[in-house]
Amino acid sequence: MRVKVHWIIDGIAEIEADSPEQAEKLIENKLNELTNSNQDEMNYLGARAMQGKAYLPGSAEDIENSKSEG
Repeated sequence: MRVKVHWIIDGIAEIEADSPEQAEKLIENKLNELTNSNQDEMNYLGARAMQGKAYLPGSAEDIENSKSEG
């Protein structure tokens, strides 16, 4: 039987960087290393895309912080 599985991985990396743009680039590079070194597994899992956005802790985009304020 052929079954499709749609999966989403959600994560938050906290790193030292000079700017949000630099932080995005550092994480993008690390994820690219990970996916390139595990290409067979990524193909098996059907991975098609990764997306991320940097933000400063305490900013309006800080989901973790926003949840604790409510």
